[in-house]
Parts: sequence; C-alpha cells; structure tokens
Amino acid sequence: MTSNLVLSLGGVIALCLLMALNMPIAFAMFIVGIGGLFLLLPPDAVFNMLSSNVWKEISSYSLSVIPLYIFMGEIVFRAGISQYIFDAAYKWIGHFRGGMAITTILASAGFASICGSNSATTATVGTIALPELNKYKYNIALSTGSIATGGTLGVIIPPSTVLIVIGIFTQQSISDLFVASVIPGLALVLLMIMVVLFLCLKNPDYGPPAAKFTWGERFRSLAGVIPIFALFAFVIGGMYMGWFTPTESGAYGAFGAIVITLLMRKLTWDAFKSALISTLRTSAMVMLLVISAVIFGRFLTVTRMPYEVADFIGSLSVSPTLLLLAIILVFVIGGSLMDSMGFLIIALPVFYPSLIAMGYDPVWIGVMLCVVTSMGAITPPVGVNVFVMQGLSPGTSVITIFKGVSYFLLAYAAFLVLLIAFPDIVLFLVK
Repeated sequence: MTSNLVLSLGGVIALCLLMALNMPIAFAMFIVGIGGLFLLLPPDAVFNMLSSNVWKEISSYSLSVIPLYIFMGEIVFRAGISQYIFDAAYKWIGHFRGGMAITTILASAGFASICGSNSATTATVGTIALPELNKYKYNIALSTGSIATGGTLGVIIPPSTVLIVIGIFTQQSISDLFVASVIPGLALVLLMIMVVLFLCLKNPDYGPPAAKFTWGERFRSLAGVIPIFALFAFVIGGMYMGWFTPTESGAYGAFGAIVITLLMRKLTWDAFKSALISTLRTSAMVMLLVISAVIFGRFLTVTRMPYEVADFIGSLSVSPTLLLLAIILVFVIGGSLMDSMGFLIIALPVFYPSLIAMGYDPVWIGVMLCVVTSMGAITPPVGVNVFVMQGLSPGTSVITIFKGVSYFLLAYAAFLVLLIAFPDIVLFLVK
C-alpha cells in the first residue's frame, strides 16, 4: 500500500472522527482536505490549485440554479400553498381506507415538486397532515411513517438540490437528470401508496376512512393547486422540450412562483422577506458544502484514492451487480449515519469512477444515487426525517416512527431492484 493511499485512508478516518465530535461536515471536509494537501504538495502548489479549482466551481453558471429553485420553493412554502395541495388530495381520496396516509404521500410529492428538500417537505406536510391523521385515529406508526417517508420525495422529484449537486460534480446535464427522475419519482410514489393499501387491507383499524366530499367540492379544491402544477409542468417541460436551460428554468420558476402567489393574494411582504432570508441561509450552506467538497475531492484525487478504489473493484472476480449492491449498501449506511447530502458529497468522488468503470450509464448512476441518498434520510439509526417528524410529534417515540418508516423501506428496496433490473425506467425519457 503506497504512502499516498495510507494518507488518504488516514484523512477519511480523521474526517469521521471530526464528524463524530459534532463538527459540521463542511468544516470537517475543509480541514482534512487542506491539511492533507499541505502534507502532499508544496504550499504554493496548494494555494494555486485551490484558488483555481474553488473559483472554477463556485463561479460555475450551473450553480446559480440552486438559489433559484430554493427561492421558488420558499416562496410557495411561505405563501402557504402547501395547504391547498393537501386539501385537494384529502378531498379526492381521503374517504378511502388509508386515504389520509395516501393523501399525505401525494401532498408530499406535490410539495416536493416545488421544494427539493427532504426535511422541508417533511416539516411542511407534517404540520398540516398530522392533526388530521390524529383526528381520524390513524395508527401512529403509519401516520408518522408516511409523513417522514413522503418527505424523502423532496430530493427525487425534480427540481432537486441533490440532483443539481450530482450533475455539477459529475459534469452531467442537470436537465437530463431532472427529466430522468420524473418516472422514478412517480413510480416510487405508487409503491408507497401500495404499501399503505396493503397495511390497511391487513389491518383495517390502521387507516379509518375520513369524510366524503361532493364532486363539486373536489373540483373546487383544484383551483388552488392547478397554477402551481402548471408552473412545475412549465419549468420541467420547458427543459425537456429544450426551450430553456436548467438555470433559466430556475429563474422562470422563481418569478412564476412570485407572480402566482401575488395573484392568489397569498404572498405578504413579511413572507417574501422570510423566503429571501431562508434562501440565502440554505444557499450559503450548500455553497460551503460544495467548496469544502472540492477541496476534499482534490485531496483524494492527489492521493489517487478514487482510482485505486476503481482498480480494486475492477479486479474483483464478482459480478458488477454484486459490486453495485455493495456500493448501494455503503451509501445507505452512510446516509443513515450522517446528513445524506454531506455523505453524498464525500462518497461521490470515491465511488462514481468505479460505477462508470463498471459500465453503468452516468444519468442512471445519478438518479440511482439520488434515490439511495433519500433512502438514508429514513434509515436508522440517524434518519434525519425521523427526527424532524419526532420534533412535530414530541409524544411519539423515535422507535415508533422508525417502525412506521420500516414499512416503506420495503418499497424503497423493491424500487432499487426495479431500477437495477430495468434501467430504462430512468433512461426512457432521455434516450
């Protein structure tokens, strides 16, 4: 084992120790990356490398799409449009057994399409859905599990911050990743709904039916969501048709969200200011992660660790599918122990070259890793969405919530099998 590889492994261990001491992931990556580079290279070479590489990454035109999509989601969230999404889904299917849990998942999918965040989707939909689920005496594990799991759709259904980061780091078309994730996102929603239906068929008391509404009330409920879904269709459809770039779509989306919420008389000045502040805070966090990941990634590249890993995996006399499952397991475990986005940024430069060397399509890899990353948000022992859910329902134990999400982890597992067996689920729209 070369000295450089030993140093890279020492850096990974140091990174884990710093994170175990509750140091923010971005700071930990920055410290380890800088320290490792100074041990490997002369100071002038380090400063030249960092100044050119960091500037190249953060001045990238593609990165400007991140604050735009975040701002679009913040505007819709602060204006309270999420209430309309939940209300419409509730009036259409809430009267079925398990219908309120299905409503929660559909509302999460709807909000995810304009938000792009795991925890934000969980917190927003949970605030609205939990009182209704409790009102109709839904099983608490199913209630909290459906909210926490529905929140994971926030990074799969486009626009997705995770897909943007994957696209930038792997130098792929963000629009291709967005379009490719539409069918997988909808398929995952369908599998989650099937889980609810199966549970309520087996245990009818898990999801008692809610009130039934007239057809007139159902159609009137759509008035509040049609403009928002029209905006989503325009933003994603415009990219698919080639009318504009991902960054331009983010600008159209943010501007469209402002116009729609103003016309609906839902956007106040205070809500607008809150959306701006929250967008700046979240964007700064993502940018800091990107900068730190660039530094840490350069450290790994200089040590040649990603290439050594790729060569080692390539030399193993096992099938590519088995190796893929091992890498997926690493991402699931990593995403369960720490922030999913942070782990993705750490692991991407290590395993992406290996996956490419194994012959997998780059777009398929991006969507698959996005799905696995979102799965980590509900996987024990950390599962950030579970703890967001526990904050909304302090009287519910974390064990109960993990029991609830365990039902839906089976849907995730089945979905990963489908992705591996039928890659065209991802590639169909981008071929």
